[in-house]
Amino acid sequence: MNMRKAIKNFTRQNWVQQTVAWLGAQFMTLVFKTNSWQYLNKERVEPYWQSSRPIIVCFWHNRLAMMTYAWLSETPFHMMISGHADGKIISLTVGHHGIKTIAGSTSKGSSEAIRKILRVLKQGESVGVTPDGPRGPRFSINQGLINLASKAGVDLVPMTYSTSRRIVWKSWDRLVFPLPFGKGVIVYGEPIQMNSNQSEADLIAAGKLLRERLIDICNQADQHCGNEIIPEPDMVKATT
Repeated sequence: MNMRKAIKNFTRQNWVQQTVAWLGAQFMTLVFKTNSWQYLNKERVEPYWQSSRPIIVCFWHNRLAMMTYAWLSETPFHMMISGHADGKIISLTVGHHGIKTIAGSTSKGSSEAIRKILRVLKQGESVGVTPDGPRGPRFSINQGLINLASKAGVDLVPMTYSTSRRIVWKSWDRLVFPLPFGKGVIVYGEPIQMNSNQSEADLIAAGKLLRERLIDICNQADQHCGNEIIPEPDMVKATT
C-alpha cells in the first residue's frame, strides 16, 4: 500500500506530468507522420469549418489518442477533459498540439464546466466531448451532453479514427493505442442537428442516434484498416 501511494504521489508531481505529456505529444506526432492517412466523409463537417459555425465534436473515450488530427479548421478547438490526474496529463499532451481544454465532465453535471462550454460555444469556438467518458460504461451516451447541445443550439458531429497497427488495451473503454508505420483513417459521421425547441422525446432520440452513428463510423474505420471491430458491452456478455 505504501508503494502504491508513493507511485501515485510521484505521478502527480508537475514535472512528471509535464514530461509524460511531452513524450506523449511527440509519439502522437510520430504516429501521424509515419502513417498514410485518409479522411472519409470530410464533406460532412466542412460546411461548419467554412462558416465558422461552432459544433460539439463527439468521439468515444477509446479513440482519444489521434483526434487532435481530425480538426482541420483554424477556428479554436477545445476538449473537455476530466480533472483527474490522468486527465491533466491528457490535457497537457493535447496542449502541445494547440488544443485548449475544459476541465470537468458532463456526466457529473458540473455546472461550472457546462457554463464554460456554453461560453466557448457562444464565442463561436467548438468543443470535443467523449459521451462515454471519463468512466463509462463503454459506448454509452450521457444525456447531459445532448441536453447541453440543445440548450446551446449547436449540432453534434461524430468523429473517429483507426490505424492498421495498434494495441487495444484491456481497459473499460478498450483504449486504442495507435502505432507508427502503417495506415490510418479519420472518419466523419453525419451531423445531428440540434435546437432549443426539442422535446424530451426528441432529445432521447438524438442520444440514440448519436450512439448508432458513433458505433457505425468506428466499425467503418476499423474495417477500413483491416482491424476487428471493438464489440459493444452487450456483445461481450453474449459471448461469455
